[in-house]
Amino acid sequence: MAAENRSDTWQPFVVMLAIQLALAAVNILLKKVLDGGANPLVLITYRHSISAIFLAPISCVLERNIRPKLTFRILCYLFCSAMLGASISQYLFLLGVQRTSATFSCAFLNLCPVLTFVVALPFRMEVVDIRSSSGIAKVLGSILCIAGVLILALYRGSSLLNHPQLGPHAFSPTARLGAERSTAGWVISSMALFLGTLLWSCWFLVQSCIGKLYPCRYASTAFMSFFGALQAATLASFSSGRSLSVWVLKDKVEIFTVIYAGTVCSGLCYVGMSWCVKERGPVFTAAFSPLVQIFAAMIGIPALQEQLYLGSLSGSVMVIAGLYVLLWGKNREMHESVKKTAQLIRDIEEQEAKVEVVAA
Repeated sequence: MAAENRSDTWQPFVVMLAIQLALAAVNILLKKVLDGGANPLVLITYRHSISAIFLAPISCVLERNIRPKLTFRILCYLFCSAMLGASISQYLFLLGVQRTSATFSCAFLNLCPVLTFVVALPFRMEVVDIRSSSGIAKVLGSILCIAGVLILALYRGSSLLNHPQLGPHAFSPTARLGAERSTAGWVISSMALFLGTLLWSCWFLVQSCIGKLYPCRYASTAFMSFFGALQAATLASFSSGRSLSVWVLKDKVEIFTVIYAGTVCSGLCYVGMSWCVKERGPVFTAAFSPLVQIFAAMIGIPALQEQLYLGSLSGSVMVIAGLYVLLWGKNREMHESVKKTAQLIRDIEEQEAKVEVVAA
């Protein structure tokens, strides 16, 4: 029994570490193939096509008896979900990766819980009580994250890696002209990453509605992947005209990247994160998100010979600090809510007991 309890304790940690490592690896691979001249929209199309093909049979087997009727309203939600979480947001993210670095771009992924919280406020899906310590922590965490993003976008600073061999290879030729020689290019790339993360945060709100209307995570993800591939293919057709050369994967690395991204990242990682949320809660799962950037730096700097700048490091530290302050506030709020509910139940039981005594 003790061994089983220990297993239940460490298994979610191992799963989340593996997921973050897998996500970091896919960002490194995408950066490499983008530097090789791959079209971002083509990569998105192939990735989500493979994801839809991978998840469809799983859905047919596991959810065949629980799927509700697929209405036009649900299809509209799924189509919007694909725009926010699969096509446009990923296109903006890949544009930012293409012109900066995998390590730098992963810093913006840490903003997702904070932006989701901020976007949810006007829809009353989140509340802030500034009189409580949890409310103050959520506000302070959001402010720290926003300040960190401003540092990331507006201040690059000096290079922290003074190895001469890193300079010529830090970015692709196009990215060097746009990002390394031009501050404007760096800011534009940062804005693309920020907007992509903002759309991804909005996706969580739409997904919460889909979860109530169509609570089949495999089927809904398969539909989202299908619509995302269709949207990306349409955009790629308009942007590249009738040229068919952009649709040809040039080497084994590009083929492996789209297969890995479609199956492992869009399929298995989603299932693993859903299991961790169920076992240990959303706060536990979100707390691992900064590891994507750390793993990306550990792999990307030696493998892709990326540069690391003072502004990127200081901004990332501030974003991660703000994230954990926000998560602490959310966790404390959950505990306070549980205590209030338990106290309310005890009060009701006491009142019922008094009524029974008086009646007797």
